[in-house]
Amino acid sequence: MATARGGWWGILGAGTNAVLGFALVVLVTRAVGAQGAGAVFTGVAVFTILSNTCKLGADTGLVRFVSRGLATDGGRGVGALLRAAVVPCAVASTASAVLLYTSPLLATSLLPALPPGEALALIQLFALFLPPATVSLVLLGATQGHGTVLPFVGVEQIGKPVLRVLLAVPIAILTPGVLELSAAWLAPSLAGAVAAWVALRRCRVTHGSAQRPEDPPPWREFWSFAGPRAISSIFDICAVWVGVILLSALATSEEAGVYTAIGRIVTAGTLLQLAIRLAVAPEISRLLAVGAIHQARGLHRISTRWIVLFSWPLLVLLACFPGTVLSVFGTGFDRGADALLVLCAASVVNISVGNAQTVLLMAGRSAWHLAVTGAAFTAQVVIGLLLVPRWGVMGAAISWAVAIVLENLVAAALVRDRLGFRTVDRGYRLAVVLGLCLTAVLVIPARVFMGDTVSGLAAGISLLICVFSVSSWRYRRTLGINDFVGVLRSRVTVRSA
Repeated sequence: MATARGGWWGILGAGTNAVLGFALVVLVTRAVGAQGAGAVFTGVAVFTILSNTCKLGADTGLVRFVSRGLATDGGRGVGALLRAAVVPCAVASTASAVLLYTSPLLATSLLPALPPGEALALIQLFALFLPPATVSLVLLGATQGHGTVLPFVGVEQIGKPVLRVLLAVPIAILTPGVLELSAAWLAPSLAGAVAAWVALRRCRVTHGSAQRPEDPPPWREFWSFAGPRAISSIFDICAVWVGVILLSALATSEEAGVYTAIGRIVTAGTLLQLAIRLAVAPEISRLLAVGAIHQARGLHRISTRWIVLFSWPLLVLLACFPGTVLSVFGTGFDRGADALLVLCAASVVNISVGNAQTVLLMAGRSAWHLAVTGAAFTAQVVIGLLLVPRWGVMGAAISWAVAIVLENLVAAALVRDRLGFRTVDRGYRLAVVLGLCLTAVLVIPARVFMGDTVSGLAAGISLLICVFSVSSWRYRRTLGINDFVGVLRSRVTVRSA
């Protein structure tokens, strides 16, 4: 029961996080404009990359080692294991914060559009919150090791986003400013660290690990596992934010703000893929562990149909009406329409392979995953350095698009050829016809005759909802919709048995 409930809580959390993150970007861009928003989210980019780097993969390590310890010895070594994980991460994040706080040259390099004093103050503000945010992520990894995703969802995907929006609204109305809005984004990190600590204490009391005598922590084994995952997670998070940093340093803060808005829209287009990943990843891992390879392959195949069927229509809408969608963020953002089109095309490739990268990880091929993400990120940085100074937002979009396509096609090839996970069958082809071809037939005429306008977008959405919903219901058996829901329900039965 807990595993199935955790999957649905993960879906709820991913959706809430995406919606509130989108709302916050709209709020910030309308309050301080593209240039101010670019400065704010450059700080967010540096902060996010550093916090995910300084956790050193310990959060993932705790998920594995805490759960294993509870299963084998009742959690005798959990306390020592927590110290072995948290202390190095706290030291690394504190050292990074000191370096960030005392580096005026770094501040002016990242934020050349701001006065030097204001740029340094902004970077110093982000540096102050780096250690508690990093430690919070590690503690939440330990709570997942105790068998619950609720603290992670509650803190990272619901609690912090809600507080950020609540704090940013009055600031945007009364005293809009770069430093003030950055403080609104950062302040929930303190509450999140306290909540993570309280949640972990409750987990330890519930499982009795807080009262048991402690064994020495497996330092070498723990960090041998955490190290490779730490590197690949850095590549993952940097791929999302490196374009913002390159634009801020090599182009303008205004272009960084436009690119941030585009990134939020693209993330919204792949929301279903992220949500389904949370639901099916543990089940694929379980099936592979018990040797049920055929069932694992079937679950991946059916979930990929779902992702293709329901994500591609949204990407077609975004690609046909990019200017209208970007106008939500304010004046001047529609100049990123071509860049949004490029990233929508790359996201179509991403969606087409489903969660192939998740299959690699769940099958224990973390080294393959590291190689794939490393190659893609290297290509993104090299292309970005070449194109951003000349083409600005478009250059950053092209570099990210190349990385997306490279990473997903290579992962899909590995999953298909080495692990035997194939997705193309009758149901997949039907999902392609309905999700892409039918959508294009309905939406493109609305764009041609009504233009990239609000009325054109409304007409496209109306036509799409009517025809698409009827077609999906008509072919629900071939698409495997009932089968996918049945898999999630069966997880409840298995856990309850």
